[in-house]
Amino acid sequence: MASTIEHKTTFCRICEPLCGMVATVEDGRLTALRPDKDHPLSAGFACQKGIAFTEVQNDPDRVTTPLRKTPDGYEPVSWEAALSDIAARLARILKANGSGAVGWYMGNPGAFSYAHTFAALMFIKGLGRDSHYFTASSQDTNSRLIASQMLYGAPTSVPIPDLTRTDLLVMMGANPVVSHGSFLTAPRIKDRMHDIVKRGGRVVVVDPRRTETAAAFEWLPVMPDADSYLLLSLLQVMFAEGLVNTAQVKALADGVEWLQALSARFTPEFTAAQTGIDADSVRSLARDLVREPRAAVYGRLGTCVGRYGTLTTYLIDAVNLVAGNLDVPGGSVFSSMETLGGRWQATMMGLAMRRSYRNRSRVGGIPIAVAMEPAALMAKEITTPGDRQIKAMFVSAGNPVLSVPNGDELEAAFESLELSVALDFYVTETTGRCDYILPVTTMYERDDFPYTFQAFQATPFRQATEAVVAPAGEARPEWDIVEDLAVRLAPDVRAFAVFGGLRKALGRFGVSLKPRMMIDGLIRMSQGGDLFGLRRGGLTHRRLTEEHPHGVVVAPHIRTGVLRNAVAYVSRRVRLVHPGIADEVDKLSRGSHPEGYPLRMIGMREPRSENSWMHNSPLLMRGERGQRALMHVDDAAELAIADGDLVQVTSPYGAITLEVTTTKDLMTGVIAVPHGWGHTGTGTWKLANRAGGSNVNRLTSSAPEDVESLSGMAWLTGVPVRVERVRESVPS
Repeated sequence: MASTIEHKTTFCRICEPLCGMVATVEDGRLTALRPDKDHPLSAGFACQKGIAFTEVQNDPDRVTTPLRKTPDGYEPVSWEAALSDIAARLARILKANGSGAVGWYMGNPGAFSYAHTFAALMFIKGLGRDSHYFTASSQDTNSRLIASQMLYGAPTSVPIPDLTRTDLLVMMGANPVVSHGSFLTAPRIKDRMHDIVKRGGRVVVVDPRRTETAAAFEWLPVMPDADSYLLLSLLQVMFAEGLVNTAQVKALADGVEWLQALSARFTPEFTAAQTGIDADSVRSLARDLVREPRAAVYGRLGTCVGRYGTLTTYLIDAVNLVAGNLDVPGGSVFSSMETLGGRWQATMMGLAMRRSYRNRSRVGGIPIAVAMEPAALMAKEITTPGDRQIKAMFVSAGNPVLSVPNGDELEAAFESLELSVALDFYVTETTGRCDYILPVTTMYERDDFPYTFQAFQATPFRQATEAVVAPAGEARPEWDIVEDLAVRLAPDVRAFAVFGGLRKALGRFGVSLKPRMMIDGLIRMSQGGDLFGLRRGGLTHRRLTEEHPHGVVVAPHIRTGVLRNAVAYVSRRVRLVHPGIADEVDKLSRGSHPEGYPLRMIGMREPRSENSWMHNSPLLMRGERGQRALMHVDDAAELAIADGDLVQVTSPYGAITLEVTTTKDLMTGVIAVPHGWGHTGTGTWKLANRAGGSNVNRLTSSAPEDVESLSGMAWLTGVPVRVERVRESVPS
């Protein structure tokens, strides 16, 4: 019998550009992925991770049936047996301890599935207001969100560089040639940056390492975690040299004089010792940012995960504002106003988040950022006795043992839980500690619309997809799993009983209460949407999948002049004055480097890694890939370390061993260590376990005093370390 071969248009959801893909499906099985040349933005580009996803989809190590932990390992069980036991045990925990005894951790891939995000929030918040919700955002994005909350009154008002029109782009702590953009959805972003240069502009990359991006453009080296010093000195120059159009800035913001006073003592001569950037370079950059009509400063992960992530992010926006580059063509602009609610969403999110931000974590008293608690404190929330101590934990699409500070502490804490449940398709270092592993669908086994990333698109764009293949084995979408659990818990949880009643009532009219219905409504109400029939030919979820399978550009550029709509404060003005920011500046000034740890550790992304979860793909692991740190040749020579040597890296909080590569593409005094490694054999992913590596987050602290006090961010860069050789390189 002849095979049935189909080619289905879809898009990748590994990282933020969401590149268009064409999936080859043979007899219902995904057999190949290739870039979609007809995609309006990615235009035939996809990285090797996207192309290799076929190996993840069909991985023989993938979990495709529910697993229950026994003294002898995991055994397959039916969905009925698994969910019945989980619901019964959870009901007992809730009855004895209340909703504060339950926590949920959602990893980075969850943000790439609208239904997954809705499911996690519905479930954990439906259990009760005292429940705990953690996500990878406190190792990634919360400082950006809280800076927006402070400045604009809404965490969703996140400005991005107007890539298609800017003539001076300053990138801080970002390596988009490898990451492909973050908080910035821009397929073919490297090409977009080269376009800036082709039209006579500049791209300046501020980073401790000559990253792949810095090597392609201009590199301005800066010491790790010193970005706030640089930004304060840029503001000092702008104010001191009279470069600021004060009337224009005051028309938009309150507290300009306060900001000027805050930055006044941070002259370029003063900050040079902390940043490693000479005063003339700082002055030149400040003048260029003001005098260039189309300029933008953009910061990402490296600026978010230091000791002062929220301060740094606040200052990036402050520099854009003071230089006259906020909400103008070619500057730093608000794509969020183009999408899914705009001003209404900013206002509603602002009101909701201001209320949640007043709440604090049980351990450490850290403000709850955008309804998410600091994941760095998750282990202590499990082990610290008292009211709201976590006794049941759910983990979806995450491997926090390898991603939060002090993963060993978290690994041990899982052993004390009364119930632990993973929703995943691998047995990992984290899920391998859980009582149950419930198999979930991959991105090609579900319909999707990239809801989370609509607000960060450099070119306003819409694309939706249906599932490409049926779920493998017994895998289920996260929403279906949560919905089933909610039905079973309805007698014990009032919110789930109400949900069940509403679902039944709507069902009588043929309406299915599913996340897709909500997403369809959001598409209809957004720019380009059909406004529920009021705009003929407008977009719906169905029209996107049937009439625009490659996606559709809904506007050539992001609108500007929308700042008042992006601000959720009643005044509709940017709010610069915040005591917490002043406290962070004071803390910055009093910071010191501990003796005995002469180097600073930074993280780094690798082109063939995606955090911790793609080390089981043979295509991505070819060439006997392993984890290697980068160290400057001068630092290595001083310590008698040669290329390929095994070294021990020690911080005040822990130690790891790994091989080192020496380079000149790094500032002296800095060591760069890739994250996502440290596969210990706990999981069943064979190739990842053979690759092994070391968990860099063993070098980081989970102490409450080391969690960023404004946003709950983990401290992951600029960590003080020392390096010692363990053994010489072993010749291959």
